[in-house]
Amino acid sequence: MVNKTRTILTLLGLTIGIFTIISVLTVFDSLERSMRKGIESLGSNVVFIQKWPWAMGGNNYPWWKYYQRPEPTMKDLREIQKRSTAAEGAAMFIDVSRTVHYLSNRVEDVNVMAITHDFGKIMPMEIAGGRYFTPIESNSGKSVIILGATIAENLFNTLEPVGRKVKVFNQKLEVIGVLKKEGEDLFGGGSDEQVIIPMNYARTVLDIKNMGTTIVVRAKPYITNQELIDELTGVVRSIHKLKPSADNDFAINETDIITQSFDQLFKIIAIVGWIIGGFSLIVGGFGIANIMFVSVRERTNIIGIQKSLGAKNFFILIQFLFEAIFLSLIGGGVGLLLVLAGSYAGTQILGFEILLTWNKIIIGIATSSVIGLIAGYVPALMASRLDPVEAMRMNA
Repeated sequence: MVNKTRTILTLLGLTIGIFTIISVLTVFDSLERSMRKGIESLGSNVVFIQKWPWAMGGNNYPWWKYYQRPEPTMKDLREIQKRSTAAEGAAMFIDVSRTVHYLSNRVEDVNVMAITHDFGKIMPMEIAGGRYFTPIESNSGKSVIILGATIAENLFNTLEPVGRKVKVFNQKLEVIGVLKKEGEDLFGGGSDEQVIIPMNYARTVLDIKNMGTTIVVRAKPYITNQELIDELTGVVRSIHKLKPSADNDFAINETDIITQSFDQLFKIIAIVGWIIGGFSLIVGGFGIANIMFVSVRERTNIIGIQKSLGAKNFFILIQFLFEAIFLSLIGGGVGLLLVLAGSYAGTQILGFEILLTWNKIIIGIATSSVIGLIAGYVPALMASRLDPVEAMRMNA
């Protein structure tokens, strides 16, 4: 009983180590997958013309350099559409947060996106019910709206939303479409938790000049992002009548900036996870080594008998190494089962898919095996070098 308890407590360190490392790798692998899904939905051949450059600088972000810059305007958009030869299309959008009402039902802090008509061509939307804006609705600024799937469910429950009227900005807007449900990603509910209105309607109820307008531009299929950025830089500088020596008063952002920033963050967190889990693995490794030393001492005469019957040193070495690796795999296996259970529980509770992939399982098994091999080598070597006569006398 004492030996079993000692073994369990010893393997606990290895279990905790594997659980910590694989949990961190699994969670951030899932986050990265979700992040890339969200970014891919924006499009890899799309750039965003804005007042502010994207950066992950935190407190080091030089906001004062960009504060006085002008917001992109409808004139900028029209000129880009007219002059750019590298762009397949261009559109403008803004995001504001408002409450959406239907009778007594309401959803607060809804992301209301106002878009120009071509936005639907540049960033395609899947409509589950109803339709997209017509050119006349977009150009005339008609009071129509497209709902995200979650917003539609919260406002209408089982009712058909299309054709009914919701209230936003204290104005009634007719629902003409409902977006297909996408599910959550790293950036939240995505299109599920937003509503979309025509830009020209938004201009009648909002002062869009100071609301963070963005011009989104998609490159033609044979044009690289850099070629598009180079051309747009010249076009916008010309529109703004900037002198050759003047700095740009705009930023052209692309999704690669987000990817690179998150990649660096994930690498740092993965390293931290390995360091934290590494301490537990070291403790577990010393524990397995201790168990193996005790095992060699308790089985000294058996080793002597095996060697007297012709067992080679290599056979004894492999025997104890396999035993150490087996013990290590038990500890690691329990850790992997805990990660699997945690992944399932996290997915159910958070509504965010956390998936333990095969490559993470292989990493867990390989790490456990290596720890067992290292921890068991010295005891196994000591056992293999025992003199058979002396070994049989020890416990006689």
